[in-house]
Amino acid sequence: MTHDHDLVLKPTAAQTEAALNPPAGRCGGDLVVETLAALGATTVFGLPGQHALGVFDALRRSDLRYIGLRVENNAGFAADAYGRITGEAAPLLLSTGPGALTSLAALQEAAAASAPVLAISSQVPTAGLGGGRHGYLHELPDQQASFRGVVKSVHTARTQSQIPSAIAEAWKSALTVPHGPVWVEIPQDVLTAETLIPVVTAGDAFPEELPPRPELTALAAHLLSNAERPAIIAGGGVVRADASGKLRALAERLQAPVVTTYGGKGAFPWTHSLSLQSWLEDRHMTDFLEDADVLLVVGSGLGELSSNYHTFRPRGRVVQVEADLGKLESNHPALGIHADARLALQALLETVPARKDASAPARVREVLDRVAARLATQQLTLEQGLLTSIRAALPPRSPSFWDMTILSYWAWAAFDPRGTNTMHSAQGSGGLGYAFPAALGAAVADPTYPVLAVSGDGGALYGIAELATARQYDLNVTWLIVDDGGYGILREYMTDAYGTPTATELTRPDYVALAESFGVPAVRTTPETLETDLAKALGEPGPSVVVLPAVLRMFAATHLG
Repeated sequence: MTHDHDLVLKPTAAQTEAALNPPAGRCGGDLVVETLAALGATTVFGLPGQHALGVFDALRRSDLRYIGLRVENNAGFAADAYGRITGEAAPLLLSTGPGALTSLAALQEAAAASAPVLAISSQVPTAGLGGGRHGYLHELPDQQASFRGVVKSVHTARTQSQIPSAIAEAWKSALTVPHGPVWVEIPQDVLTAETLIPVVTAGDAFPEELPPRPELTALAAHLLSNAERPAIIAGGGVVRADASGKLRALAERLQAPVVTTYGGKGAFPWTHSLSLQSWLEDRHMTDFLEDADVLLVVGSGLGELSSNYHTFRPRGRVVQVEADLGKLESNHPALGIHADARLALQALLETVPARKDASAPARVREVLDRVAARLATQQLTLEQGLLTSIRAALPPRSPSFWDMTILSYWAWAAFDPRGTNTMHSAQGSGGLGYAFPAALGAAVADPTYPVLAVSGDGGALYGIAELATARQYDLNVTWLIVDDGGYGILREYMTDAYGTPTATELTRPDYVALAESFGVPAVRTTPETLETDLAKALGEPGPSVVVLPAVLRMFAATHLG
């Protein structure tokens, strides 16, 4: 009897010849780039460093496209966005110690947003490993320990023969749901030493599927089929799984209203008659969701923002589909289904019968009207008008990237992304500086459409060096900087909580002159001219900057009683 595992492909004569006579002048770094190419990578991000030079030298001998940023954390954000846009594991090449550690905040965001990033770092020479103090440059007693609590998995290669397998295993981990960042570490001497190992040509590392258990989807289908007031919360897991089409089909079959979390923006059409849009920080929306007798939560852990700061108290049955096992029932009791969103929604579509409810669109309109009426009492026409101008200027299929700034907080709730996987922000971990370097990564991933980045002046200073990157690679990114002279949202929070802000005011540069010094065209705009200026900048190839001096306010919170 022949078993599948007994079938081994025999090498061809050409493969045998290549294996017996590998090209001269290769090092361990070549095994890294050859493995990446064999796995399907075409583009890598990063910064060179002394211990990683073996990898960077090998890039010269490869067909991989290298995009070098100016700060490791920004390179991580760019790789994060590349992974979100393409669904591929974006390689991030880093050096040891300070270079590696500087990427931690970006890897935390990638983990929170389930973005696949394959970080490959050098390490001190093998003789310096083991936790002793040998005095090598960049030495840490245990560099991996700094990353274990951040990334999805950690992989090491201590010899050249381990490199292809370690990277392939990391690649598989990054792309197995839930997607996420992974860490590979290789000592300097392993990377720089000459290698006689044959050129890496095979790189199959297929991610594992995560189907739902059938008895759980059967019960979920029964609950949804018999619900009188079903509703759906769609999170980032729907976007990452490319499952928005299946979500729409299920919502229409059930006549179930759908609200998207901030990480799930675009998972459901904004103007659909069943769309509750994204007003999760409004008590009217919280009340509506609490009233559902069966609430289907897909691809969300119902964290702080998605639960209106943990004030959400569902009264009906909750069915939670989540690929991250640790998020199942972590905030609310539920029928927990550990599965990829796409596979779970498909299973429900195959089981749930059509349900008639002519009242559902009217109930959706009613709650959205209540939200609008609450906003109308707050005199926030400036902020709403800015979002309208940005939406009008941005081409429908262009991606946008939003930093942690007041206008972004508005956009989470009120901006129509007009498409799946088109709106991204750093709300997963909440770190500053995400928008512009991430937009650069998106422009590398797909140069077809212009990309918009939105930052405040505080967040902008985190990424200002990447204007050089944008110019060097002529990336089609327009950066909107809302300049209010400080950390605007913290200014508002501190004023509300303590009566006066502290440490929130900033001396800042002339952003127009600064951008122009990098060779990047820039313009100062006003709320009245924003749409025209932004549309013009987005319509011209290459990088550009639009500066909007404005002090904005947040809509009133509803979770404080």
